[in-house]
Amino acid sequence: MQKSSGVLICCLFILATGFAQSSAPRFKVLVLYENGGHHIAYSRAARPWLDKLAADSNFSLHYIHNTDSVSEEYLRPYQLFIQLDYPPYTWPARAVKAFEAYIEKGKGGWIGFHHATLLGEFDGYPMWNWFSAFMGDIRFSNYIPTFANGTVVTEDSLHPCMKGLPAQFVIEKEEWYTYNKSPRPNVKVLASVQESSYQPPSSVTMGDHPVVWINTRYPARNIYIFMGHSPNLFQNTYYTTLFRNAIFWAAGSR
Repeated sequence: MQKSSGVLICCLFILATGFAQSSAPRFKVLVLYENGGHHIAYSRAARPWLDKLAADSNFSLHYIHNTDSVSEEYLRPYQLFIQLDYPPYTWPARAVKAFEAYIEKGKGGWIGFHHATLLGEFDGYPMWNWFSAFMGDIRFSNYIPTFANGTVVTEDSLHPCMKGLPAQFVIEKEEWYTYNKSPRPNVKVLASVQESSYQPPSSVTMGDHPVVWINTRYPARNIYIFMGHSPNLFQNTYYTTLFRNAIFWAAGSR
């Protein structure tokens, strides 16, 4: 009887240990999102989509809507930092220093969306020059305030972030930023938008117009995805495929 009890206890311990190991998240993600302004609808659509993906794929998410708490210690547990439609200004000095170290020392991966390239002098804040260099030495120039559909062209179909995407796909109702110059000389471009495809047509153009890129000059895996204004993007299978691929690649999970 004692032997049977011992075997039972041993089996229960193995089961409990196995459950604890299987329930541990594969990686931890910090998501910085906008909690106001005209991008809040995108953030509200992104959150349930991310929550479902995290639950299905066994990774954890923690959301913040400002950078007041960000420090090197605060970032330490996270293998991925998602800058979800949040601009590169209003960050306190401690957060700026911590983020730069996170990227320069390869402490985790980074995905930036849309508003992350709103680089310049805004609301009385100076331009974050380090971030401008990180994004390919660019500065925000203009945008299409009335929105336009545009055809995105895949330039590197072999990169893991572009897996499952066609040679071309349409993004609807986007603002399409322009910059003072193309970031191409300083980054690896994964996709660009065909400005001639804009519907309705627009005069807000820049010629060579990358919209998805990585910067291999930094140790951290990083990818910038320009598209990120409309909440309807989460009904676009190509967009969600790109987003999903980026998460697992930048977190070092594939």
